[in-house]
Amino acid sequence: MKTKLFTTCIACFIIASAFSQTNLNDYKYVIVPKKYSFLKQENQYLLNSLTKFLFEKHGFNTLLEGETYPDDFKQNRCMGLNSDVLKESGMFKTKLTVALKDCNGVVVYTSQLGESRLKEYSKAYNEALRNAFKSFEDLNYSYKPSTKNAISVAKVDVETNNEVAQEIQKLKEEIQSLKNKKEEVAEVAGPKTEVEEIVEVPVKETKTMPKTVIEGTSNILYAQETPDGFQLVDSSPKVVYRMNRTNLKDVFVVEGIDGIIYKKDNTWFLDHYYGATLTQEELNIKF
Repeated sequence: MKTKLFTTCIACFIIASAFSQTNLNDYKYVIVPKKYSFLKQENQYLLNSLTKFLFEKHGFNTLLEGETYPDDFKQNRCMGLNSDVLKESGMFKTKLTVALKDCNGVVVYTSQLGESRLKEYSKAYNEALRNAFKSFEDLNYSYKPSTKNAISVAKVDVETNNEVAQEIQKLKEEIQSLKNKKEEVAEVAGPKTEVEEIVEVPVKETKTMPKTVIEGTSNILYAQETPDGFQLVDSSPKVVYRMNRTNLKDVFVVEGIDGIIYKKDNTWFLDHYYGATLTQEELNIKF
């Protein structure tokens, strides 16, 4: 009877371990928080830094909460697991476990209980956490993209691209509408005087200057950050465009001309009007 019970327990353990490993392999990132609930300060006793180190030691791609996240994780947060360290009460022992939750808050994995009898907090937490991480040694974690995640990423990409395309179209329509209003105002104001024509000359030169630069021998434009966005300069250096941020990532409104600059498929484009014609130009921008 005892032998049968022992065999059953071993089988359950093996199945549970295999299931946990499969689950963990579906996730590309582990997020480590800056502060644990049972401590008063961020990274107190260097426990959060130690957590990140131990995850990386066991092959996990670890991110610290609040840092700049990779693009694929920004688009699909379900590619990552949120880690937490939990403290259990004990009179003479420090007891810690490590928990991993998915993007819906469901616990995917819980480590073994790590214990320490040391009295000094910094040493006790360090030892207990290292002991808890011993359960990761046999997992042999290796990220393998799951079909579910691949579908999620594809869906997010499509939705994002559609949203960007719609917003770009709206910006184009707004720019054309403003252009039409300017032309209507100009018609109501009547013909320009000779003085007005002289004043308008440098403005027209400014508008057509970017096209000349792009067709030259060196078409690289260097982005310099400004309070409202970026200015693009050529190798002279001369400011060719000033572009202001919008609510969309990698979409900018260009100052001084009826146009926008945006990124599509890792390539930058300028859509602008020459007269009544909408023209598209490819830009080589270095940030």
